[in-house]
Amino acid sequence: MKNSLLSVLEIIKLAEKLKYELRHSWLSNGRQESVAEHTWRMSLMAVLIEPHLSQKVDTARLLKMIIIHDLVEADAGDIPAFDTMNDEERKQQKLINEVKSIERIRSILGDELGEELYQLWFEFENKDTYEAKVANALDKLEAQIQHNEADLATWIEIEYEMSFLLDRHVDFDPTMKALKELIESEADSKLTFGGINTDLLKEKL
Repeated sequence: MKNSLLSVLEIIKLAEKLKYELRHSWLSNGRQESVAEHTWRMSLMAVLIEPHLSQKVDTARLLKMIIIHDLVEADAGDIPAFDTMNDEERKQQKLINEVKSIERIRSILGDELGEELYQLWFEFENKDTYEAKVANALDKLEAQIQHNEADLATWIEIEYEMSFLLDRHVDFDPTMKALKELIESEADSKLTFGGINTDLLKEKL
């Protein structure tokens, strides 16, 4: 028991890095967001959206997947989606680094819990299940919500387009689609208010 708890404690200490591992996103008060903050609000979104989903979900499994999915970034760091969108080599390197990290986590725990975390991480990555699809959608939607809340000056140009590329992440569920529409509408309003011609932007996509 003591050895198992020592292993658990090691992972908990590893996770502390997520409190200061920064994402590209900025908060409404002008401070940069941490990975831990992103993961926390994803978890809250899952709890709030769960009653509205079109299918019954295993809520405990969904929350575990959300909490685990960014744990690898304590080792591998956070790489923004726009950095890998059109760079297959960097995308593959990101995956390699993250797989090494989840393998290390599994090794540290060294028991059924380690294997469970390992399998949950790959389930999220591969979108094998309804829960994984929900988790992936929330990951993308939370990021867009945070962008909508941040000063437009913190956005880079490619993120203008990315605001309107969320369909493929939500097309499996009508509730997720409806939530995406609300979030996309907020992005559209923010960009328009900032002097960006969103109609022209959408024509290019």
